[in-house]
Amino acid sequence: MPAIDHPQRYATVSELHARPFPVIEVPSTAVFVAIKEPVDAAARDRDRDAAHLAALIDRYSAPQPQPGATHYSGPLGRAVLKWESHTEFVTYSAFQPGISTRPFDPVAAEIFPADWLAEAPGRLLTAVMIRIEPLPQDETAMLADLETWFVAESLTVARVVDGAAVVAGDFRIDPAGFMRFAVFVRPGTGGRRVGRIVQRLCEIETYRAMSMLGLMRVRDLTGQLNRLDPRLSALVGGLDGAERPEAVLHDLLAISAELERLSVQFSFRFGATAAYEAILHQRIEVLREERISGRQTFAEFMARRYDPAMRTVKSAEGRLSALAERAARAAELLRTRVDVDRSAQNQRLLESMDRRADLQLRLQHTVEGLSVVAISYYAVSLVSYALYPLGRLLGLSKEMLTALIVLPVLALIWWVVRRIRRRFH
Repeated sequence: MPAIDHPQRYATVSELHARPFPVIEVPSTAVFVAIKEPVDAAARDRDRDAAHLAALIDRYSAPQPQPGATHYSGPLGRAVLKWESHTEFVTYSAFQPGISTRPFDPVAAEIFPADWLAEAPGRLLTAVMIRIEPLPQDETAMLADLETWFVAESLTVARVVDGAAVVAGDFRIDPAGFMRFAVFVRPGTGGRRVGRIVQRLCEIETYRAMSMLGLMRVRDLTGQLNRLDPRLSALVGGLDGAERPEAVLHDLLAISAELERLSVQFSFRFGATAAYEAILHQRIEVLREERISGRQTFAEFMARRYDPAMRTVKSAEGRLSALAERAARAAELLRTRVDVDRSAQNQRLLESMDRRADLQLRLQHTVEGLSVVAISYYAVSLVSYALYPLGRLLGLSKEMLTALIVLPVLALIWWVVRRIRRRFH
């Protein structure tokens, strides 16, 4: 009997091959854009992304993608289009054969019409133009061209993938709104390898932009932490002398709630930033850079300009976590103090109740004594009336008879009251 496949068996394998690298001939021009919703991009309506892709394809009468697709590759006029849907953004890549005589001519970007871009369900996050041409024999002439194409202070040049190509860029946005890269391909390099290099450059820029969003958010977070930190420090510093610990505890809990809200609000961005940073460094690593004529490599550029920004994000994340822990510890200490104060109050209350109970017992004893006297008085009176005839027979006066029966009656009443109290105790 054949084994029954897991329902996701083929899907998990297909995912490994879902986004193949493009095959790019030399020379070519690549135009790449990434579009992202400004807010809550991970929960965006992906049907709108698919509709926007369909609108572009319709303009070129090209075949439509399958419903629910997360990637697409097909012709777009003379170009080849590659579309991918990611967690927070979508990317469009157009690879056009040939290069213009004018380096990085904005006309090449018209493959993505301006009115179509304006209707995108999101905002333009990244726009890249890549010029792909054969590697010249004269390296000095190539470097001279790069000096004229890019800003010298930011120019980054490296030989990559075991010398298969030379890549260069300055990570600046030109007047046409594009970040530009140049790829000089060694003769004999296959189109798929060129596609991998170009794809890596697009990914480096995209993940750089996505991770830098964390820095922009952190600047807002830092202002809020700067406001909460002194409040928390003042409350913690006054814990010993706080006259109303309940009121201080209320303030501490308010600060803890605010810090928890910030943690929830920024947790996704912190996690995404760390993931994008790791991907960027991995993409640079697989390029296997080699230095050219003392120029800075992509890794060195990122170490100088990008890594400090990521350290700032990590520092803010650590500061938020530390503040939340401080607030929690302070609240716990204050709750302990409140519990101790309440225990002391309860102890004083119990002592007061003990004193009142003792006083009540003494009062009860006093009342019992007085009750014996009162009962004895009435009992003596009744007995006296009963014994007056006997007293006349015995020749005793009324006063003498009363005096004789007082002590016995008093003793009898005391004995009866004592028996009754013992029975009920």
